[in-house]
Amino acid sequence: MTEQRRSTPMPEVDRVAANRAAVAARRSRAELKQRLRSGELSPLRAIEDSRDADSAAASLRVPEFLQTFPSVGEVKSLRILEELAISPRKRLGGLGSKQRARLIDFVRERVGASAPGAPMLTVLAGPTAVGKGTVAAYVREHYPGIEHSVSVTTRPPRPGEEHGRHYFFVDDEAFDRMLAADELLEWATVHNRYRYGTPRGPVVEASDRGVRILLEIDLQGARQVRASMPEAKLVFLAPPSWDALVGRLLGRGTEDEEERTRRLETAKVELAAAEEFDAVIVNDEVPRAAAALVEIMNGVAR
Repeated sequence: MTEQRRSTPMPEVDRVAANRAAVAARRSRAELKQRLRSGELSPLRAIEDSRDADSAAASLRVPEFLQTFPSVGEVKSLRILEELAISPRKRLGGLGSKQRARLIDFVRERVGASAPGAPMLTVLAGPTAVGKGTVAAYVREHYPGIEHSVSVTTRPPRPGEEHGRHYFFVDDEAFDRMLAADELLEWATVHNRYRYGTPRGPVVEASDRGVRILLEIDLQGARQVRASMPEAKLVFLAPPSWDALVGRLLGRGTEDEEERTRRLETAKVELAAAEEFDAVIVNDEVPRAAAALVEIMNGVAR
């Protein structure tokens, strides 16, 4: 007698839920690609994020990832994949360790992270209230491969500022001790009132490790860095207009009338110094200004 096996019935598929999930996944990948194209998200960060199997980056096919780079279309992406020995069907989250390493090397070379002319230290300076801190904070959040120098200052913290994250807040006596011990790469008295300086140790240490480091300081400090470290790249952050700068200072509401007047007078002098810098970026939109800054830091010519 022939034994007949009963087949286990297949579970019912919730097609509506599955379709909803597929649409959400496609939308997430589309948003991811847009962030990569705009420079809001670093491609190296996307590769790192793809280690999380639930992330949009993990499900992004490698050809689509490559096509977010300028001047890389479908044909060129396939040629790159052939050189990297990666199947066009592969997704970022499904890459093997060697494939991932080859892709990372390609991306580093593509964005200039390995460019021999890329500066280890980049200085971001500009007039008061131009948004240096905002741009630097955006870079900190969206480009984790870049380290940031934390300045020391004798001024009191503003609302929301944290000691050790935004600044090291010290008194005059502590600042004097740092000067006496030659612990500051640069320092200056800003607006004839408070002193600011850059601790030398973290900058030198990051450079020795081959890590890009961003230093956000005032104009006087930038000039001192140029004198002591001529290999540093100096970037001037400019406002879209004078009215925009005034509006930002007034809207900030962290200074009294006397302080605002003093800062605006200083800003007129600072704006005239833009020609001393290696590059000028207009801060019309923070993500765009941050992306341009990172390009400069990675050695991409502008």
